[in-house]
Amino acid sequence: MFSVRRQRLQLKRGVIGVISDTHGLLRPEALSALKNAELIVHAGDIGNSQVIESLKQLAPVLAIRGNNDRGAWSRSLPDVFNLCVNRVKLQVIHNVHDLTENSLENGVRAVISGHSHMPAIRRTDEILYLNPGSAGPRRFRLPVALGMIYLHGQKIRARIIELQV
Repeated sequence: MFSVRRQRLQLKRGVIGVISDTHGLLRPEALSALKNAELIVHAGDIGNSQVIESLKQLAPVLAIRGNNDRGAWSRSLPDVFNLCVNRVKLQVIHNVHDLTENSLENGVRAVISGHSHMPAIRRTDEILYLNPGSAGPRRFRLPVALGMIYLHGQKIRARIIELQV
């Protein structure tokens, strides 16, 4: 059973930084890429509490627990975050394959996930799916990356930023 947390937020510019799979490594290049975010969402496999504390120096942080997040520091993190930002519903889950038709929040416009370390943006029906990839240790030949979401009214745009490391 997944623990779920809900939150409503209003952002002036609608700029959300999305990071995942840091596994305890928060690169300076990631901090630089996130410097204009009004909110940072971490999609799990954080690694330790210091990663969250460092991100909080830039913007408020909402984080979920990934399959590798263990220990006392991670117990208060939910498995799923259902957000409503500027009246746009977003759902954050570490492994998108854990989503079922029943667990997908009604009216969700974007799903943010991590886990695979493969950055990807895709749309199905009215839902945008964003996996920012891994901003932590390089895995295989995959890029080190993070994502950004831009909200303009009810329109959602996402992009992947490959970090030059």
